Formats: sequence, structure tokens, C-alpha cells
Amino acid sequence: MMSDVVVTAMGYLGKPYAYGESSLDGGFDCSGFVLSLYQRSVGHHLPRTAAQQANATKKIARNDLQPGDLVFFNTLRRQFSHVGIYIGDGRFIHSPRAGASIRIESMEKSYWQKRFNGARRVEPANSTFMASST
Repeated sequence: MMSDVVVTAMGYLGKPYAYGESSLDGGFDCSGFVLSLYQRSVGHHLPRTAAQQANATKKIARNDLQPGDLVFFNTLRRQFSHVGIYIGDGRFIHSPRAGASIRIESMEKSYWQKRFNGARRVEPANSTFMASST
């Protein structure tokens, strides 16, 4: 499942950032990118904002990160103001900001190290926010 999310994410490299958007036509903001990827690649529905996504997923240690896990950052002086998808080898894919495109970055860059705010795992079997299979 998680590899499906990462493979799908790679197909969006270069797509433009668009605040408040989560569509193929209009581009994505960070949480819209995550929401769309999980919905399109594995059929799961996550909440809309980065903070809501953090609250709806399971907290994990940074050293337990696996491809497809969510990584959160404090970029606007508040917790969970930015989210990306961990792809392995200390890297993540995200929709960074206005004027930029979806890209891969290293979590080891000092900018991201200083702002790292936690890691979370989407757990479909235990999550109430997931699409119902009934």
C-alpha cells in the first residue's frame, strides 16, 4: 500500500503549488497533495489540513519512518503547518509553497531539520477517517 502512495507521488513531480487546492487541474497545497495521493492511490480519505491529518494518524518515531508515512513541519510558527510524504533514504516529497512545484527534498537540510515536527503513519484498519468498506 505505502509503495503505491510513493509511486503515485512521483508522478506529480513538477506540478505547481496552489494554496487551498487538491486537484490535478489546479495543483496542490501541501495537505491537498497528501489528501489526493492517499485517495487516488489507495482509496483512503484523509482530512483536509496538515494539522487535521496529524491528529488523524498514528504518531511514530522518526527512526521508524517507512515510505508512505507522513512527515510534519512547523513552517508557520505553529505545529503541523506543513506536511509531506516520506519516500525513503531521509527524503520526502511535498508541495512546498507558492511559486514552487512538487519536489523531493532531504530531511537532513538544516531548514527541515530545525522545523521537523513529527512523523505519522496512516493506519487504514483502525482509522475512522478512512473510507468505509461496508
